[in-house]
Amino acid sequence: MNHQPSKMNNRSSYALPFAVVTLLFFMWGFITCMNDILIPYLRKMFELSRAQSMLTQMAFFGAYFFGSLVYFFISSRRGDPIQRMGYKRGLIFGLVLSALACLLFYPAAEVKLYGLFLTALFVLGLGFTLLQIAANPYVAILGEPDTASSRLNLSQAFNSFGTTIAPIIGGYLVFHYFASWGPPLLDQAGKVITTDAGMAMSAMGVQLPYLIFAGVFLVLALIIQLTHLPSFSGDHPPMGGAGALHFRHLVLGMLAIFLYVGGEVSIGSVLINYLHELRGFGEMEAKSFLAFYWGGAMAGRFLGALVLGKGRIGVKRVLSMGAVGLAAFGLIYGAVWMESGFSFPLARVLPFLIFLFINILGFVIGRSAPARTLTVFALIAIGLLTVTLLSHGALAMWSLIGIGLFNSIMWSNIFTLAIRGLGPHTSQGSSLLVMSILGGALLPFLQGSIADSLGGYHYSFFLPVLCYLYLAWYGWKGSEERRFRRYLISDI
Repeated sequence: MNHQPSKMNNRSSYALPFAVVTLLFFMWGFITCMNDILIPYLRKMFELSRAQSMLTQMAFFGAYFFGSLVYFFISSRRGDPIQRMGYKRGLIFGLVLSALACLLFYPAAEVKLYGLFLTALFVLGLGFTLLQIAANPYVAILGEPDTASSRLNLSQAFNSFGTTIAPIIGGYLVFHYFASWGPPLLDQAGKVITTDAGMAMSAMGVQLPYLIFAGVFLVLALIIQLTHLPSFSGDHPPMGGAGALHFRHLVLGMLAIFLYVGGEVSIGSVLINYLHELRGFGEMEAKSFLAFYWGGAMAGRFLGALVLGKGRIGVKRVLSMGAVGLAAFGLIYGAVWMESGFSFPLARVLPFLIFLFINILGFVIGRSAPARTLTVFALIAIGLLTVTLLSHGALAMWSLIGIGLFNSIMWSNIFTLAIRGLGPHTSQGSSLLVMSILGGALLPFLQGSIADSLGGYHYSFFLPVLCYLYLAWYGWKGSEERRFRRYLISDI
């Protein structure tokens, strides 16, 4: 199916819609990474084990699976909902649902019920599910097919910008600024719950930030309502059946998304607590290094937007990549430096530049081809995890943080590779890929359970190694566009 715009059919007319949708990528990246701040907060508030604290990710990412499964069954029986309601209405509905979920955090903190926090996260995940199903394929078809991966990487770069500043801003709001508002939290013994730095924690630490987030989502819904977004029509009307499952590269891509999200989220979720175990860092110090993990994904995605699908990578383009990479590094460091009160030494984060150089080298080896670059980056991630497993101290820490740079293009590349050639089944295929975000619910919990059994996080990182092994194979062979000789299931 060739998606064609019903209106606004010149490239420049796509700039405003692309910018508006990219705002959504930024916002849901920011809120998703707030889970990494919530985990140490809730672990102290409710005195949770490592595995119990990972129920936050299970609730949030489990909603992706449930919501996408419902979407899939509706699309298979009654036709694709996005094709029926349009991308614009889908985005607005997802934003309103996300805003309602953020409002639930206020009563959850007020009555101090872990189950209500998990419910709020589940509803938030449902809202993000619809946003993901609508926004990812919309960006992919909002321009030339050959540059879809580059375009999606650019939107994902702003998603990563959100995940980069979330640990800095979110950590400051939760553990410092709003922590002094309202009465302090008390543990089961009646003692004041404090941060690692000794500051008392309060319910307002999460209540007020999430009230702000709810307001932002509602404003974004209003902006989208007032913005003209081009609609797309194809050669086929909405159809039922499970046609997307006839495509081998999509089905294998579902497992790739499952393992990619699971591996990436597992590392990000445990990083604050792992750095406390490894180097004795408190939350406020560790979150600065978490910003470089997620910031690496941002830097890599900007680089991917610059080169993927755009032919040979010459000297000029390599120099441009170096400039963009250094600018991204400066942005991350500048945010950390300002948040720390202008006292965070540059020397502490200079090792990041080594991984930035390796990242650019990886793009050159990948030759701007999405599948090849995916394989190269997965192999590098395996190497870095191996270094972490075999070392300790600063080397183990930076090898783990550096993986963020190589996670960067994985979502965009897997997604665009998996939906190639799906035609009228594109949105259904998108829902199946979003369903596979379930990996972010299950694998962090599994890693937390492994860490509990081993008495620490260090050797639990063998789990992400297995994830990246499959991703290397998917980029090498599994992403080849083809149909199954025999369908996996008959049309529902």
